[in-house]
This record gives sequence, C-alpha cells and structure tokens, in this order.
Amino acid sequence: MKTKPNYMTTFSERLSYWTYFIGQNVYYNITAAFISTYLAMQGISLAKVATVLLIVKIWDAINDPMFGFIFDKVKFKNGQKSLPWLRIAVALIPVVTIVLFAIPSGMSETAKLIWFGVAYILWDTVYTLTDVPAYSMLNTMTDNLQERNTLLSVNRIFSGAGVLIYGVVLPLLISEDVGMSATMAVAILSIFSALTMVPLCVKCKERNYKPEEEPDNFTPKEMFRYLKSNKYLLIYYGGYMATDALKTSAAVTLFVSFYLFGNSTFSIVLNILNMVPGVFAAMLMPTILKRFDKFKTLFWCNIVNIILGLVIYFGGWENQTSFIILTCIRCVPLSIVGILAFMFTPDCAEYGQYKSGISAKGITFAIQTFSVKITGAVSSSLALFLLGLFSWISVEAESFAELEAMGVRQSGAALNGLWFVYAMVPVIGMIISTFFYMAYKLNDKDVQIMAKCNSGEISREDAEKLLSRKY
Repeated sequence: MKTKPNYMTTFSERLSYWTYFIGQNVYYNITAAFISTYLAMQGISLAKVATVLLIVKIWDAINDPMFGFIFDKVKFKNGQKSLPWLRIAVALIPVVTIVLFAIPSGMSETAKLIWFGVAYILWDTVYTLTDVPAYSMLNTMTDNLQERNTLLSVNRIFSGAGVLIYGVVLPLLISEDVGMSATMAVAILSIFSALTMVPLCVKCKERNYKPEEEPDNFTPKEMFRYLKSNKYLLIYYGGYMATDALKTSAAVTLFVSFYLFGNSTFSIVLNILNMVPGVFAAMLMPTILKRFDKFKTLFWCNIVNIILGLVIYFGGWENQTSFIILTCIRCVPLSIVGILAFMFTPDCAEYGQYKSGISAKGITFAIQTFSVKITGAVSSSLALFLLGLFSWISVEAESFAELEAMGVRQSGAALNGLWFVYAMVPVIGMIISTFFYMAYKLNDKDVQIMAKCNSGEISREDAEKLLSRKY
C-alpha cells in the first residue's frame, strides 16, 4: 500500500487505528452516558448512587497517573511500546463491561452498590489500558505533525461513528418498542466493539519508538518535575475538565426523551443530530487546520456554543421544532470542539519534552485519560445528584418498555430540574473553561519546531531562533 508524501504510516495502518476508536467510544459512552440511566432504573437512591460514583473515582485518581508512570518505565523485549498493552485491553474490556451492567435484580440496595463499585473499578482499570497506549501510539507511529493531525481529525469521524452506534442501537434495544434488557443490549454492543478494536493490534507499527532513548532513571520526582514544567498541559486540561465535568446532558438524554419529548427513542434523533454535523466537520478538519490554528478554532467555537446553549435553555422544550433547529445549528461548533479536543495532548507532549528534556508521553496521555474518566464520573454523579434535589422518583425497571408499563410520572419541579441538568449545566461548564483557555499560548507552528528539536533534526539553538515567542 502506497503512503502519502512524507507520511510514515500506510493507509491500512491508519484505517486500523481509526476503526479501533469505533469500539473504544462505544465502550466509553455505554459507561459514561448510560450508567446513570441504568443505575437510576435499579431502584437505588440517587443520592447513594451519586456518592458511590464519586468514591470509586478515587481509584481513577491513582490509576491513571500510576499507569502512565508504569507505561513510561516498562520496556517490552519485542521493542514495542503500546501494542502489548492494547492486546491485553482488547481481550478484557468486553468481559468487564458486561459484568458492570449485569447487576442481579434480586439483590438488596447495598449489595447492588457493592457490585457496581467493584465492577466499575475493574472496568475503569481496563479502560485505562485501552486509552493511554492508543493515544500515545500516535507519537510512536509517526513524528510528522501534519500526519498526526490527520490521524486525529479522521479519528473523530470513527469516534463519532462509535458514539452514533451507541446512541442509536442501545436506546432502540431497550426502548418501549423492543424492550430488550440492558444487560443483553450491552453484551451485544460489547462483542461488536471488541471486533472493531482487533485490527489495530495486528496491523499498526511503532516505527518511531526507540527504547534505548527512553530514560532508565525516570522517577516519581522526575514525573512531578515534568508535569510542573508542562504548564500548557495543565492549563488545557483544566479547561477541558471544567467543560466535561459539567456536561450532564448525556447522562439524562434518555430521560429527557422519555419524559419531556414523549418517547425514549427521541434520543436517537438527538444523537443523530449531534453526530451527523460532526462527520462533515471531521472530513473538513484537515483542510481547516491548514489555514487556521487549531486552538483559536477551538476557542471561538466554544464561545458560539455558550451563546447557542443559552438560547436553547431559555427557549424551553415545549416547542419541539424550535429545539430541533437550534440543536442542528449548535451541533456544528459543538462537533468541531469535540474533534479538536484530543489534538492538543501530542502538542503538550512535545512541549513538555522540549521544556524539561524528559520524554514522558505515558504521563502526558495519562492526564488525558484521567481527565476523560474523572469528568465522566463527575458529570454522571452530578446529574443524578441534581435530579435528586428536584425530588426525582427512582424505580426499578429493565427497560423503558417496563418503565412505561409502570405508568411512573414525575412532578413539574422534577421535569424543570431535568431540563436544567440537560441544557443549562453544560453551558456553565463552557463558561468556566473559557477562562482557562485564555491562558493557553501554544500554537501549531511552534509545536512542529519543538518536535524537530526533540527528534534531533535541529539544534536547541536553532529552535529558539525559529520559535514565535519565548517559552
């Protein structure tokens, strides 16, 4: 297979890399978006569920940086960096995902919470193995910044496909019309997802990895020194976490569809509206990034999202046509932000190495994974906690068909609270993130210069002369 000019990877490799993220995003969204709905239909107190969600994330605070440290230290005899970890993860992730969503219905409330806590810790640990090595592999597959940007841009199309598959298949299977149990629906999606992740483990190559150049004396002290020197990594993910920790809409989309729009399958419409613009945006992103700096694009799209989010919230849910139109418009800048979200981690890895002299890509990408998972847990637990404040009624049901048969009705205060959690809380997160982003000064041209310096193509002195500003 021929390669593109200056590209180090073949099309077969790139396709395998992209399809991996179909499955990975199905797994992530099953847990990040559906777990709150699943737990709210287990007849457990929402306050207790929200508390346990946060408690189990203490493991996340240890798990990701710890694995990032291990990832940077371990050297496999076959000369590979990421692939051995990914092969282990692909074998385990479907098993732990199914276990997480197989809480026996006859258990007591306490037993259900213990099952969930243990299973979630197992899932969280395995998911780390699917995430840190996969993104870190970008730097070992190629040192070409344009190629990395292309890999990440197109990656968002496939990631979006994973989100869309989750967003269409799972709601349909557990809807009033089909009525499949959540456990069976999750099992079907888990097996499918594992199959999409296998090709990466077979076809992709880590040609840009040199084990002999990895530091042998990388200590926890060096790790913290590296993180301290990498200020743009901390600034960017401070903004990212502010946005995603308050992104409570995904956690309640099924309830919004069922209670506010009359049928849980309306969530499929919402998911399609959210994903279709993302496909076109991702296709255009390589062209856009040739003309515009990616961070400036992210910043201004975030501002537009804030404005449109406020219009949607104050417009209310009663006018469904108006809501759909505004959602379609907003999905364009929202999709662009989603596509760009993880393009800054490789840049921060280059900057961190340039500033500290330490190659610590595992730690850098562990911060990314940590941010994704901790914000997912916070947003889910926050959504449930806020619903509880509005006197939400929690019942035990295997599907929305069963919930409909029960005839459960929520109060007006609960429905208004549901709308606030869905439409307004995420806007507050975007506003907070704006203040973080105003301090981010790293740009694409300077990152490419730093990458060349880090790889030894140019000297430190030459790099300093070429950079647009003093870092």
